[in-house]
Amino acid sequence: MKKLLIVVGTRPNYIKITQFKKVAESQFKGQFDVKIVHTGQHFDKSMADVFFQQLDIWPDYFLNISQASANIQMGEIMVRLEKVISDFKPDMVLVPGDVNSTLAAALTTYKLGITLGHLESGLRSFDRSMPEEINRILVDEITDHFFVTEHSGIDNLIKEGKPQGKIHYVGNTMIDTLVAFEAAIKDKDVMQTHQLKKDDFILMTIHRPATVDNKKGLEELLSLLKDIPTSQNIVFPMHPRTLNNIDKFGLKAKFSELKKLIITPPMDYFSFQNLIHNCSMVLTDSGGIQEETTFKQKPCLTLRPNTERPSTIEIGSNTLLHFDKVEILSHIEAIISGTYKKGLVPQFWDGKATQRILKIISNL
Repeated sequence: MKKLLIVVGTRPNYIKITQFKKVAESQFKGQFDVKIVHTGQHFDKSMADVFFQQLDIWPDYFLNISQASANIQMGEIMVRLEKVISDFKPDMVLVPGDVNSTLAAALTTYKLGITLGHLESGLRSFDRSMPEEINRILVDEITDHFFVTEHSGIDNLIKEGKPQGKIHYVGNTMIDTLVAFEAAIKDKDVMQTHQLKKDDFILMTIHRPATVDNKKGLEELLSLLKDIPTSQNIVFPMHPRTLNNIDKFGLKAKFSELKKLIITPPMDYFSFQNLIHNCSMVLTDSGGIQEETTFKQKPCLTLRPNTERPSTIEIGSNTLLHFDKVEILSHIEAIISGTYKKGLVPQFWDGKATQRILKIISNL
């Protein structure tokens, strides 16, 4: 029996590993002992309990690190994770994504001489001002097995000199979660709660500091929201930090005047995916949403200067745009009028990526 230890630290990365225990038990009986570590990099007990309950999976270990600077958090993760690894003695440690927990776990694993697998390996934005880009590059430098979601990952890793025999094109485990919970997602009553009609509203998520942490960025966002065609309501699950900044910069009244804008608190995973399924389009600056909308073949406008997921643009339903109101409104009009591009779903985004990964690991 092979021992597999999976280390996660944030909710988006947790979504990428929900099926490992279930697939190991159902399709690889007796071959794996899978344990999950939650570092606590992002942890809110009230939100976490709902999250774990919905996804029907609970971590085996909580490191319970303190909320502190990145360096302090990473140091605490490394100290506490070393004990878990020493006690469990895994054959492989698997780290998803590109957050600080990913890098801390990778370094700990490497220093202990344990085989390291990187889930979502090879993704590159080529923007080193992004902390996530540095994390991705450093983790891949010490990874033993590279589990890749899209062709760009293969190309990037080969250019960086990684051994082709260790690069595994497996698909996207985030899609595995969408497929596994499709019925539960469709059963959510979030549409009725907000009196929404299918294909008759825009879903928006904007959280990057360049937009929401300064008055100029929020004023540009406000101007865009004012000029979006009145036929479309806009549902905007808003982080408390953004709400606080709107109040801090004296813009609360102006946002409140937008009758078509529906501001909600952050949503649970199922409710948010239900809105993606039912909306006319998504406006976002998030990473994972680009993949979820591509799988759903839902128009997505990503308001960022770059993306580490080029397949969502090249063959998917995503378009990368700078925060230019005229250009954004032009694309919104194209979506409403039906002239926007029709995206395809990338290879292996089929709900079976977890199965492919476990088969590869079982044969190592």
